[in-house]
Amino acid sequence: MFPDTYNPRTLLHNLALGNIELLNSAALWLCAWCNRCYNRCPQKINLPEIFQALRKLAVRYGYTEGFYEALRIIREKVPLPASCCYVCFHPNRAIEKDKYVNRVIKKSIIDFEAKEKKTKGVKSKKGKVAIVGSGPAGLSAAQVLALKGYKITLYESHKICGGMLRSCIPEYRLPKNIVDFEVNCIKNLGVKIKKNQEIGKKLKMETLLKDYDAVFLATGANKEKTLDIEGRELKGVFYALDFLEKANLGKVKLSGKVLVIGGGDVAVDCARTALKLGAKESTILYRRSKEEMPANLWEVKEAERDGVKIEYLAAPKRVIGKKGRVVGIECVKNELSELDDSGRRRPIAIPGSEFEMEANYIIVAIGQYPNTVFLPESVEINRDHTIAVNPFTLETTSPCVFAGGDVANGPATLIEAILAGKQAAETIDNYLKSLSLKLSEIKK
Repeated sequence: MFPDTYNPRTLLHNLALGNIELLNSAALWLCAWCNRCYNRCPQKINLPEIFQALRKLAVRYGYTEGFYEALRIIREKVPLPASCCYVCFHPNRAIEKDKYVNRVIKKSIIDFEAKEKKTKGVKSKKGKVAIVGSGPAGLSAAQVLALKGYKITLYESHKICGGMLRSCIPEYRLPKNIVDFEVNCIKNLGVKIKKNQEIGKKLKMETLLKDYDAVFLATGANKEKTLDIEGRELKGVFYALDFLEKANLGKVKLSGKVLVIGGGDVAVDCARTALKLGAKESTILYRRSKEEMPANLWEVKEAERDGVKIEYLAAPKRVIGKKGRVVGIECVKNELSELDDSGRRRPIAIPGSEFEMEANYIIVAIGQYPNTVFLPESVEINRDHTIAVNPFTLETTSPCVFAGGDVANGPATLIEAILAGKQAAETIDNYLKSLSLKLSEIKK
C-alpha cells in the first residue's frame, strides 16, 4: 500500500547505522505486523518485533512526529482507516493482549481526523461522476475522485450511508458512530450524497448515463441465497443480512436456542450477535469440516470463547414447526468426498444418519449475490450474477460505466472493496482525461 514510504529493509539498514532520526520516521509506524518480511528473510530476523520496540522508545523520548505523519499517509492512501482498524482480520491484531493498544490507535486516528480532516480546496475539473452505493467501494472511489477535483454525486438506496459497514457488521465489531464519522469526512470533501435513491426504481440508469460523464456501480451483494428445504417459511426463520440489519437498528430480541446455518464470517457474526441479543444457546451448523470452514480462524475462536457452539459435518434437511413457528430442525450427517469447484471436499449425506436439534430461531447465512436486474442489456452479467468487468480497469461492457467491489467480485473483505474503489477511481480519472483530450482535439 505504501511502497514510496515504507520499506522494512531500508528501515533495518538505517537502524544498523544508528540513525537516531529513525525514531521520527513515519515508516516506523506503518509496519502492520504482516510478518511477510520475517517469512521471507533467510536469517529469520523478526523485524516487526524490532520496530515495535523502536515505537516504544519513540513514545518514551517524545518522538511522535512520525506517528502523526503515518496517520496522515494512512488517511490519504486508505479511505475509512478507523473502520479498517476495527474489522481487521489479521491475527496479530485479534489477540486479546493487543486490545488496549488497538483502542489507543483507534482513538488516535479519530482524534487526528477530527483536527486535520477538513475540506480541501481542490481545483474543480470538468467532469461529473455518479457513484451508486455508499459502501466501502463507493466511498473510496468518491474520496479519490473528489481529491482529484471531480464533481461527485453519491447515491444510496437507504436513509443511512455506509452500506454493509453500517447495516450488517455488528456493533461489537464496528461502532456505527465510527462509520458515520468517516462518511462525513468524505462528504466534507465536497461529495454530494443523495439518500433513499434505489437504483432501478426511483433512480434510473438512463438518467445517470444522460446526466454524468461516468458512472461507477458499487451496489454490493445484498441478495441472499435461500434455503430450499421444507419449513423455510415458518416464523422464526431469519436470513442473515436482514437479521444483522434489524439487530443494528435494535429491532430484534432473541431467547432460547438459535441455530445458524452456514460457515462464513457472516454466519459467525450472526451466531455471536444472537448471544448478545439474549439467546440462551447459539450453534452454527456447518456441512463440512473445521478445516474446510471459510470463516476467519480468529473470528471462530472469538465466537467459541463467547460460547458459540459449532456442529460440523451436518446439513439441514427440513425445518420442524409447530403452529406455524420453528421448534427445531432435522439434519443429516455428512462425510467428505473429492474436491469440488471451490477447491474444498464435497459433502455427501450419510444414509440413515438423520438427527434432530431443538431451535427457537434459525438464521440462514449461506451466501449473498448482487442484485443486477436494474442494468441495461449493454452491461454483461456473469453466471453468478456479478457484473462482468475488465479486471485491470473495472470497465463494464457499456461505455462510461464501471463497476467494482462485491457487485463485480462477489462478497469479499472491507480492504478488497476499498482497493476496488481506488482502482475504479484511477481508471475513471484516466478515462475522463482521455475524453477531455479528444473533445479539445475535435474543437481544434
